[in-house]
Amino acid sequence: MQPQENTKKPLEQFGQDFTALAREGKLDPVIGRDEEIRRCMQVLSRRSKNNPVLIGEPGVGKTAIVEGLAQRIVKGDVPQSLKNKRVVGLEISSLLAGAGYRGQFEERLQSVLKEIEEAAGEIILFIDEIHTLVGAGKAEGAVDAANMLKPMMARGKLHLIGATTLDEYRQYIEKDAALERRLQPVYVGEPDFDNTVAILRGLQEKYEVHHGVKILDEAIIAAARLSDRYITERFLPDKAVDLIDEATSALKMQLDSKPIELDRLNRKIMQLQIEQTALKKDKSESAKARKAEIEQEIKTIQAKADELDAKWQKEKNLIDKLNAESEKLEAARTKLEMAENESDLSTASRIKYGEIPEIEQNLTELRRQINMIPADQRLLRDEVTADDIAAVVSRWTGIPVDRLKESETQKLAHLEDDLHKRVIGQNRAVEAVANAIRRSRAGIGDYRRPIGSFLFLGPTGVGKTELAKSLAVALFDDERAITRIDMSEYMERHAVSRLIGSPPGYIGYDQGGQLTEAVRRRPYSIVLLDEIEKAHQDVFNILLQVLDDGRLTDGQGRTVDFSNTIIIMTSNIGSQYIQEWDGKNFSSLESRLQQELSHNFRPEFINRI
Repeated sequence: MQPQENTKKPLEQFGQDFTALAREGKLDPVIGRDEEIRRCMQVLSRRSKNNPVLIGEPGVGKTAIVEGLAQRIVKGDVPQSLKNKRVVGLEISSLLAGAGYRGQFEERLQSVLKEIEEAAGEIILFIDEIHTLVGAGKAEGAVDAANMLKPMMARGKLHLIGATTLDEYRQYIEKDAALERRLQPVYVGEPDFDNTVAILRGLQEKYEVHHGVKILDEAIIAAARLSDRYITERFLPDKAVDLIDEATSALKMQLDSKPIELDRLNRKIMQLQIEQTALKKDKSESAKARKAEIEQEIKTIQAKADELDAKWQKEKNLIDKLNAESEKLEAARTKLEMAENESDLSTASRIKYGEIPEIEQNLTELRRQINMIPADQRLLRDEVTADDIAAVVSRWTGIPVDRLKESETQKLAHLEDDLHKRVIGQNRAVEAVANAIRRSRAGIGDYRRPIGSFLFLGPTGVGKTELAKSLAVALFDDERAITRIDMSEYMERHAVSRLIGSPPGYIGYDQGGQLTEAVRRRPYSIVLLDEIEKAHQDVFNILLQVLDDGRLTDGQGRTVDFSNTIIIMTSNIGSQYIQEWDGKNFSSLESRLQQELSHNFRPEFINRI
């Protein structure tokens, strides 16, 4: 039996038509990227070298710019040279997938290029991760995908938009001079806080309709602010959008689940029924009395559960109706936009002045019915708040960014007492550490620096390491939440690479650094540097950056954030003075210790502690 031949055109089979998706209203709105979209249109309208390549970090919105261009083409908001063009995304992975015999990949790509050539310039090809073209499909005696595109680009028969990161552009595209000279870089930067908030507000309605919950404006601002501060390894707006998505998803799960109180009552009824079944065979008087008690208890609890279930079903039905009407409104607006683009005035008029006002009226009535239920009696919550966003950030990073709850306020107020349970005396040290933690949780001070940087001086056995452990127990309920590094292992100059990782080309490059990897994996932790005076001077140069800027770049070029760590260094310097001290004149002891420190450490290091 012959395999069925694929009747789809090559671009339908291996690509995605962005303009068709825009026409159907399936693309998210693009906010705040007007300059980059305009720059793309300028490059595409040029006579030569008219192939823009969008260069930016992952998650800054490179693909969104192409979607924005497709939406403008559909609306006709483009120069004459770009009107009625199609933006089609080519998926290199689809071209490579299932290419069983030699030359099949080249055959597929050639058929795509032929279709583009026959379209006589009406198709703009978009290739995400354009660096994958270099070397794609290459085998002995064959050419790679990039070399197959160059002739058409040289003749001006191929309009191409690419997207890649700066590192990959340098690594792959720049090395191929013939390909690079046919591409025009368009740099896409990370949006700032205000632009991120604007982007999130633009996406708000799409996420509300998809998840069936309302997103408050405070949640949008919190997503932009908290992601910018705490999720340092990713880029805006992508990380902020993901926060909104996960918080709304979590709330939707709560809406679809039974309320905790109702679930508790049902479980209690089940327990009583099991006990009732077990007592059936027992004919004693006490068993009969207990059975009567259970029967009465089940009736009482069942009545409560039925009442609660009726309330829950009523609320859930109202919210489900509200979501259904919201989806109708979204669909009506999409149809209105399509009708306006196609100049179908009668359909546009019917939707704009008939369907949409009717749906909006239904929504207002449903919201009124929901708001009639007193807030303290509501079983379901359908609004995403700033606290929901903070909870997601805490789950992702382990950093407590949510608002101070009463229990935690009490805990922080009595932090000294908790520390003194394990550390006897040492009042000054305990007070200094506790104050630093309180300042951090209250949001006071420079958030870019570590929460606190301390140098504990004293002879062996007075409780320097024990204080660090007791702090870990007080904050994390686990004394192992400490990255402990013995600085006597870093006395040699070359040992510095063990802290931040070996540079490229050296053994252990892939393993990362002992300090940087520990903080990357657990950004909210205590870093204990034992016997700091034994470390090499180059180690102090690295620590200066941590203490001042709260960040460090590892051997692989990744920036590690130390702003949520507590740096504790211990030393035996000046131990003899501390042992000789009679406990009376502390200022005299302090000045002698300062002198001793200035002999052993540089001033810029001492000033940062």
